[in-house]
Amino acid sequence: MSDLNRVYADFPQQADLSEQAMYLLQQQPDGLPEYALLQALRKAHSSHLPQLELSDKLVLFRSHFVLFNALYRLRDQLWQTQQAFLSIDPLCIRLQPYVAGSQALGQHDPLRDYYLDEAHLRNTTGDDVERLLTSFWTRMHSGEEKLAALELFELQDPITPQRIKQRYRQLVSLHHPDRGGSQTRMQSINQAMEILQRYYC
Repeated sequence: MSDLNRVYADFPQQADLSEQAMYLLQQQPDGLPEYALLQALRKAHSSHLPQLELSDKLVLFRSHFVLFNALYRLRDQLWQTQQAFLSIDPLCIRLQPYVAGSQALGQHDPLRDYYLDEAHLRNTTGDDVERLLTSFWTRMHSGEEKLAALELFELQDPITPQRIKQRYRQLVSLHHPDRGGSQTRMQSINQAMEILQRYYC
């Protein structure tokens, strides 16, 4: 039996999504991009994720939300028990050794707050996702382009060229059509990047 087959044979089907994600990350010491982790969980037939086409924008949003909710819960748990530090970045989700005081979780993290509030999952519809895209283009053409771009990138002060580029890479990783994302969404992301580069880079 190959290593990959062994990984799936030993996959903890009855565990919650946090434990399932941790199991797969333990097999990959160098970490995994979000899309690869999502695909690995789907291949292992995790019952916590919708087994529908990720080309559907709402399915992609819900899969992404459920996974990040589980990852933030796992990060809190690992930190509190001093087992490890979970680095959460769409380009590389990775388990790292726990080092006291070096990776404090005490700072306010708006993304953590967002993903741990499951009302966002329950209340976001396909129309909401479409409205987000429509709102971006409408506001951009009405002269509010910078504000619309910042909202699309979910950026708040302090805004630096480095943060803009990092967020752009994260959004591309999540929404590129080659990874199951939407072409329309990618056009919005690229347009927002061009706008922010004019103002900040």
